[in-house]
Amino acid sequence: MPLAQVDTPALLIDLDAFERNLRRMADFAAKTGVRLRAHAKTHKSPVIAAKQVALGAVGVCCQKVSEAEVMVEGGIGDVLISTAAARAGATLDVLVEIDVGGRRCGAAQGEPAARIAELVAGSPHLRFAGLQAYHGSAQHVREAGERRALIARAVEQVEATRRALAAMGLEAGLVTGAGTGTYENEAASGVYNELQCGSYIFMDADYARNKRADGSLFADYEHALFVYTTIMSRPVPERAVVDAGHKALAVDSGMPVPWQLPGAQYQRPSDEHGVLDLSGATARLARGDKVLLVPGHCDPTVNLHDWYVGVRGLGTAGARVECVWPVAARGALF
Repeated sequence: MPLAQVDTPALLIDLDAFERNLRRMADFAAKTGVRLRAHAKTHKSPVIAAKQVALGAVGVCCQKVSEAEVMVEGGIGDVLISTAAARAGATLDVLVEIDVGGRRCGAAQGEPAARIAELVAGSPHLRFAGLQAYHGSAQHVREAGERRALIARAVEQVEATRRALAAMGLEAGLVTGAGTGTYENEAASGVYNELQCGSYIFMDADYARNKRADGSLFADYEHALFVYTTIMSRPVPERAVVDAGHKALAVDSGMPVPWQLPGAQYQRPSDEHGVLDLSGATARLARGDKVLLVPGHCDPTVNLHDWYVGVRGLGTAGARVECVWPVAARGALF
């Protein structure tokens, strides 16, 4: 069907940009020799996970056990979850998480983390596999030099923990972490051997504010996720009201950005409405026109929708729907 016939608000994937993003990260992982374990909390879709695995990802990383269940039921065979216990005669690989600067979860570096690894290694149902060392807050630090320095400190903490493990006769075969904002630093460290990037497939508006080393904006990946919305009211020339508010868009990382509408700003979301300030825009929009919004934060925006609408040729007059994929792990919060 033509894109114009899609009911709004709808969660759209630009399939052309999405596929280029998939390939770019897969090529990076292959070139650098690190494993890619894509984070499924971004997309919550076994369909997308299977595409990542088909391009070389070793599996996916999940934030919640229920999310992992959806991935396994969807055919993904290698899933890393945040917490696991084995009482069914199985032996599970376990990673010990260390706090490398995010000040969220994780044991302290060095001996405290090594003591936990020792307990894991001594369990009949568990096998110590390595270290979880993800620096979440570093992903959205704008300056490249500052991001690089934060990951350098994370690497130091990983190395201190590896030394403490060695003193106990243990080895961390796997050091996993990294995200879309810092993955190049972890890959170059010689310490991390697995990446957990997730948002690269969609590239939300917040990640697009990060900067490269030369000061230019981080544009390695293309915007591929949009909320498709309709202008439902034009009360005054400088204002348009769209049918996408809090129930269609997450705004925790800033407002969505109108795509290819220079000067337009999305403001004042309510439950079902959002306001476009058009006072500085050149485009002339009428009631019934459709607008694409780049979410500020892709992960929680995805969790607000039941379906992805995959569109081929987005941005052209011939844009058409090619596929519809369920957001299968929507609401998988436990």
